[in-house]
Amino acid sequence: MPIQNQKNIYICISVLFYSFKVIEMKKYIDIKAKLLDITKQYPETIKIFTDNGFPQMGDKEKREQFGKSLSLEMALALKQLNKEAFVSTLEQAIAQNRDNEDASLNADREKSSDDLNITGLLPCPVRMPMNELLDQFIAGYQAEAGLKIDYELKAASMGLDWLKEDLLANPDAEALADLFISAGFDLFFDDKLMGQYKKQGLFKDITDSKKLNPDFDNEEIDLKDPKGHYSMLAVVPAVFLVNRRELGDREAPRTWKDLLKPEFENSVSLPIGDFDLFNAILLTMYKNYGEEAVSQLGRTLLQSMHPSEMVRSNVKNIQRPAVTIMPYFFTKTVKEGSPMQAIWPADGAIISPIFMLTKQQKEKALKPVADFFLSKEMGEVLAHNGRFPSVSPAVNNQLGEEQKFMWLGWDFIYNNDIPALIEKCEHLFHKNSILKTEAS
Repeated sequence: MPIQNQKNIYICISVLFYSFKVIEMKKYIDIKAKLLDITKQYPETIKIFTDNGFPQMGDKEKREQFGKSLSLEMALALKQLNKEAFVSTLEQAIAQNRDNEDASLNADREKSSDDLNITGLLPCPVRMPMNELLDQFIAGYQAEAGLKIDYELKAASMGLDWLKEDLLANPDAEALADLFISAGFDLFFDDKLMGQYKKQGLFKDITDSKKLNPDFDNEEIDLKDPKGHYSMLAVVPAVFLVNRRELGDREAPRTWKDLLKPEFENSVSLPIGDFDLFNAILLTMYKNYGEEAVSQLGRTLLQSMHPSEMVRSNVKNIQRPAVTIMPYFFTKTVKEGSPMQAIWPADGAIISPIFMLTKQQKEKALKPVADFFLSKEMGEVLAHNGRFPSVSPAVNNQLGEEQKFMWLGWDFIYNNDIPALIEKCEHLFHKNSILKTEAS
């Protein structure tokens, strides 16, 4: 997906700059090291340099000349780039590459039909700590159960294309991973992708979470799949970030319906590149307010920005949005004294669920794994590191009573062709947007 690919590096820089303070990452990079030495040892870092102001690093000869005498610390100072953020991005790229190498090694080992395979996407802020916990769990599980667990859980910023390509290239149900994790509606509800296997009864919710976290314990928000196919780990809430300076004499929006007022036309920034959350917003607005609401939301668009850009949009030399719609996580990066004010919608933050699918035929072997993903440990990483409220009743999501949610609902999901509806909503939105975005 072009948007995801173009913004991948920028996304990880911003996410890791914040999460760097929260999680302990393995160190690969010495900031005093020469650029050439870094790229020789970790070739995967070359693209990061070329995408972030060092085009000469993409050419072998220029890299030899430019990189042999210049340290990373000096290079970042020359470009006035944040050292912590950039180093964290390099670390993430190296760790991702190591994970892929480990997955390839695991794939080459002799496998038993009883062995388990986990695949999917995890949000950037929580991927590394969740993988660390998963490694610890797997070591104990394999010793006790005598089964191997291979997993490939990539950063969500990598996009879904690799998963879709795998599914389309090898549609055999037996070849599918035993446990899938991903946010959004794009993958799991498409009959050409995971939806076809769900209809075959391949998946079953094997968790014991009959009672969810109290934050979701109400009639309006029933996250438990009534048909027993899907499980949920957590949700990604969408909230408002208001630039008081740009708002002027307009009253700040307090509900999603407020955003549809004429005074907000050409004044709102939306996370179009974050397909999971963007689609959840479009679908929920369509469900609650109809086609005209989706069209009007398009007319409100000033520009498409990644949340990390939105947080700092007040200092950019661009047209500045008065309101941005963004994941709750990014509101925590707003600097004190900034004109930016986070607002949790009074009618509820629209949510994009983080789904989990588990194969029914592997229920016995998968049960401890599924329970682990819904454990207090994992739930706290999601809720505290990523601000993705967990469905586990053992987790304190650190939310107030006024912080409610707006959920698309299982009845709506099962009674509609979700992929077709996403396509329809995207068409309505982009047809009415004032600016031509990268996604249109």
